Amino acid sequence: MKKYIVYVGILVIGIIFGWLLFGNSSEEKKAHDHAEVSETNKMWTCSMHPQIMQPEAGDCPICGMDLIPAETSQDGLNANEFKLTKNAMALANIQTSLVENTINRDATATLSGKIAENEETNEIQISYFSGRIERLYINFTGEKVQKGQLLATMYSPELVAAQQELMTTASLKETQPALYNAVRNKLKLLKISESAIQKIEKSGIVKENFPIYATVSGTISEKLVTQGETVKQGTTLFKIVNLNTVWANFDVYENQIEQFKKGQEILITTQTNLNKEFKGTVAFIDPVVNTNTRTVKLRVELNNKEQFLKPGMFVKGKIKIVHNSSEQNLTIPASAVLWTGKRSVVYVKTTPEQPIFKMQEITLGSKIDANYEVLEGLKSGDEIVTNGTFTLDAAAQLQGKKSMMNRNGGKTMTGHEGHLDMEESTALNNEKYTNINQRMEVSKDFQKQLKVVFNEYINLKDAFVKGDSEAGIEISKKLLNNLSQVDMKLLINKEVHQHWMSIEKEIKASATFISKTADLKKQRNHFKQLSSWLTKAIEVFGINEKVYHQFCPMADGNKGAYWLSTEEKVINPYFGKAMLTCGEIKQVIE
Repeated sequence: MKKYIVYVGILVIGIIFGWLLFGNSSEEKKAHDHAEVSETNKMWTCSMHPQIMQPEAGDCPICGMDLIPAETSQDGLNANEFKLTKNAMALANIQTSLVENTINRDATATLSGKIAENEETNEIQISYFSGRIERLYINFTGEKVQKGQLLATMYSPELVAAQQELMTTASLKETQPALYNAVRNKLKLLKISESAIQKIEKSGIVKENFPIYATVSGTISEKLVTQGETVKQGTTLFKIVNLNTVWANFDVYENQIEQFKKGQEILITTQTNLNKEFKGTVAFIDPVVNTNTRTVKLRVELNNKEQFLKPGMFVKGKIKIVHNSSEQNLTIPASAVLWTGKRSVVYVKTTPEQPIFKMQEITLGSKIDANYEVLEGLKSGDEIVTNGTFTLDAAAQLQGKKSMMNRNGGKTMTGHEGHLDMEESTALNNEKYTNINQRMEVSKDFQKQLKVVFNEYINLKDAFVKGDSEAGIEISKKLLNNLSQVDMKLLINKEVHQHWMSIEKEIKASATFISKTADLKKQRNHFKQLSSWLTKAIEVFGINEKVYHQFCPMADGNKGAYWLSTEEKVINPYFGKAMLTCGEIKQVIE
C-alpha cells in the first residue's frame, strides 16, 4: 500500500514540475501565434499615396516608395466613410434631406446665353464698279446709317469711259437706238440711277466722282476700306447689321435636348436690369452638337426696337419644361452639389442613427428651379447633406477620405498629391460651380490682399503673352510672396476660412511649379491650373474689380484653357504671337 502511495506522490510531483517547466512556453507560443495572426491581417500603405492598400509589404506601385503599416480604424468604418462629433455637426450646421422621386409639372429651367446679331438681317454694302475711294463719310464702326444715306464717293475710270460712250451714242439714238440703249443699260448695271443718267446726258459733262449710297438702314458692324484705297468691282465696303431684332443664343446640354421644342415661350433677363423681362419663343434648335462643349444652340428671336439688347450681352432665360404627368424624376437640391470640373459630388449619410458620411459621385441631368435631376449615383431614400456641404468636404480631406479635391482619398499633401486632374481643374468655368461658388461675405481688407495676388497674376499672364519664361519665374515668386501675406485671420467664418485654405493651397502649388521650371510649355500648363483656382477665389471672395474670364478652345492640345484678364480685349497667354487673339469672353465677374 505504501508503495502505491509513493508512486502516486511521485506522479503528482512530476505533473507539478512539468507544468512549471513547460506551462510558460505554451503561453508564450500562444501569444506568439496570436502575434503572427495579427501580423498576417496587417495592411500596408504608402505615406505619399494612402489610397494604396496591400496585404503585404513592398513598393508603392505609383511612386516606388517602401510601404508602411496602415492604421486600423477603431470605429469599424468602411474605407471611405468618416464620422463627425455632435459638436462638429452643430458648429457646421450640417443639414440633410432624403432623396425622393418627384413628378414635375410645368417646372422651370434656367439657361445661360448671349445676345447675337440677327444674321437674317445682316447686309453688306459692295462697290458696283472698280475705282479709288476719294472720300469716306463713315468714320467708325457702330455708326447708324439710313437707306439712301451718302457713304462715300469714288473715282472710277470705268464710269468715266461709260459716260463718254453715253454722250457719243446720244447723238445716234435716232439712227442707232440699239447701241444707245446698250450704253444706258451698261450704266444701269453699274447701279447708276435713271435720274443721274439723264443729268449726265442733258449736261454733257463727264462726272468724275460718283456717290455711293446705303442700300439698307442699320448699324455699321465692320468698316472694311479706308479713304484713298483702290477697290475692285464687288468689293465689300461695309457690313451693316439691323439691330431692330436680335438673337438670344442659349447653350443646352445633351441630356436636356428633349425638354425643349420650337415654339416654347421663354422669359429673358439681362445682367444690367434684372427687373426688365423680354418675351420670346424658341425659333431654332441646332441639330448639331458642339464637340468641345457637348451642347447645342437654342435660338430665340427678340424684338429690339429700343436697342436695349446689345450683341455680346450675357442673358438668362427661364423656360417652362412640361413633363409627362406620369414621369417621375429623382431630384436633389442644388445646394447639395459640389462641382469639380467634370465631376459632381454629394455627401451621403450612410448610417441613419449616427453622423457617418461618405462622398458619392453622381451624374446630373438638367437644373429645374432650385433642384437638379440625378441620372446616376443615388437612389430614392438616400439621405444626403444639403447644408454645410463644403465644411463636410473639408473634414473628409483632413481625415484622408475621398473628397471633392482628393478623388482617391488619402492625406492631402502640400504638393501635387491633393490636386485635381489638370483637365478637371480647367473645366471649372463656367457655370460649372454651384453652391461653393456663391459670393461669400469677407472683409474689404481681405479683398485688397487678394487683389494684390491677382495683380501679380496679371503680370504673369502678360509674361506668357510675350513668351518670357524667365520673367514667369520671377513673377511667380512675387505672387507666392504676396500670397503668403494674405491674412487668413480676417476670415472669421469657419466655412469661409476652410474654403480659402483649400484654394490657397492649390494656388501656391501651381505658382511653385511655375517658379521652378524655365520650360515655357510646362509653365503655361501650370498657369492653366493657377487660373482655374484663382478664378474660383475671385468668384467666391471678390476683389472689387470687373474681371473677364476668357477661354481659348485650341489651348492645351484642343482641350481648351481659361485665363483671367482686366481687359475685354482677348490677348491669349497660351500661344503668344502665334495666335494672340484666339479666344472669347465666357464670363464677366463683377
